[in-house]
Amino acid sequence: MTASKLFLANTDISRPISRRGMVMAIALIVLAGLLMLPVLGVLVGSFGESDGTWNHIRETVLTEYLLHTLGLLMIVGVLTAGIGTGAAWIVSTLNFPGRKLLEWLLVLPIASPAYIIAYVYTDLLEFAGPVQTSLRHLTGWGANDYWFPEIRSLQGAGIVLASVLYPYVYLITRSAFLNQSQTRFHAARSLGASPFRAFWSVALPSARAAIIAGVALALMETAADFGVSDYFGITTFSTGIYRAWYGMGDPVSSLRLAGCLLFLVAAILVIERVSRANQGGNAIARDVTVRRMTPGPFSQFICFLACALPVLIGFVIPVGTLAILAFGEGFQAGVSEFLRSVSNSLTLSVIISILTLGISLFLAYAQRGRTRNDLSRFSGAATRLATLGYALPGTLLAVGLLLPLIALDKSISRLAQDFLGVNPGLVLTGSIATLIYACTIRFLTVSYNTVEPAVNAIPRAVDEAARTLGSRLSRIVYEIHLPGLKPALYSAALLVFIDTMRELPATLLLRPFNFETLATRVYRLASDERLSEASISALALVLIGLIPVILINKVSRSS
Repeated sequence: MTASKLFLANTDISRPISRRGMVMAIALIVLAGLLMLPVLGVLVGSFGESDGTWNHIRETVLTEYLLHTLGLLMIVGVLTAGIGTGAAWIVSTLNFPGRKLLEWLLVLPIASPAYIIAYVYTDLLEFAGPVQTSLRHLTGWGANDYWFPEIRSLQGAGIVLASVLYPYVYLITRSAFLNQSQTRFHAARSLGASPFRAFWSVALPSARAAIIAGVALALMETAADFGVSDYFGITTFSTGIYRAWYGMGDPVSSLRLAGCLLFLVAAILVIERVSRANQGGNAIARDVTVRRMTPGPFSQFICFLACALPVLIGFVIPVGTLAILAFGEGFQAGVSEFLRSVSNSLTLSVIISILTLGISLFLAYAQRGRTRNDLSRFSGAATRLATLGYALPGTLLAVGLLLPLIALDKSISRLAQDFLGVNPGLVLTGSIATLIYACTIRFLTVSYNTVEPAVNAIPRAVDEAARTLGSRLSRIVYEIHLPGLKPALYSAALLVFIDTMRELPATLLLRPFNFETLATRVYRLASDERLSEASISALALVLIGLIPVILINKVSRSS
């Protein structure tokens, strides 16, 4: 490569569009269109003709769907912000017995799917459960002699969801507290401010962007929840979509409810972006090593209790209960069905991990090699649209894909019948192809956000040196890039693998007949009040989910 070409490659001036760049941009736009098909399906399908079911939903339960969804979002938002921020501040700035252990344990509840925690606590806290039974036995009270909070309620659902979603806020906010300026906090203390006032006036505003980001993630997971809301009988948009499609048999009403949910998720994203727009970084970075304060004995006990309770409620009690059930009656029932569910889950998760990795690498390299011109702006926008899938709830993805793919299935069958004289049946919606499609869209964001920074971190000088020695681009990628990308690729594949294993609403709606995963097996058995049989599958999901949590926490602590 000549000096002039090297100069042009490293300047910011616009360059003409090459044939290769045109092909890449067109491929990106087509890929983005395929990945945004569920949103287009929802928007277009919402304008279809309903059979009268929509008028019934609008007049009777639509307001209830909205109020329950907003109420659930409010409860989860407040609880996750309070628990996550408080725990992050305590372990980041205070010394107390057990701090190092709790700093790690506080992440564990995120490994437990929320619907599994809901099943366990319902079994423990309902009228015939061990908690109320023991209470009546110890006190001699009758059924009408005491009041006990109802777990199957909007408040109960909010508490269950918050108990497993607060680590989103905790992880991001802890990193913010550890990296913000210590000089400001010490200056406030030297001016006579109490630790709480210095936290409220200095540390908390500096970490506002991180808190908002964590809460937004928790709220998107709450909006996407189906298992907890359905099991507790809470009528939200997510459960309403499922009931309209299967219970009432009206796809148009289901799509209109999905459109409402899409608008709600978009509003969360916009509010999160606007709230963080004016939040700049610290004018003073982490200028001194964090010096943790040592409070008095009573305060140390309160700190330990405040950090231990979320771990106890969100992980220790439910997982311990599952382990007792699994090693009791769980291993005695349905072993062959359990193994078949494991096989289906593993197959689905491996396929989606490979697909998302391949697409993520394509998108990352397309962004790495793009130049400054109008077409590159379109391709950049296409990449951003293609990686919005994680913000889309599973029920929305499912109903958004079903109608266009059913129409495509009918066209394929008609063409095969006309030209080949055979009827292939439902090629897409009758197999796991549609489920793979939906999960690839949903979890591509997780993979891309892991792979893209690693690809961009590879110095361009390495490529240029290899090209001057006569190496082809394919050889450069295979022999130089991929070895360095292995940690990121392994992490991305592992995260997508675990998320796919736990996915429930999309799997329920899109799985073919007689295809059951661990998640749907747990849902079916728990819905039939057969928690003992569901315990082994539930425990397997939790233990598998611990793998990325441990790895992520290890990286977070080392950084």
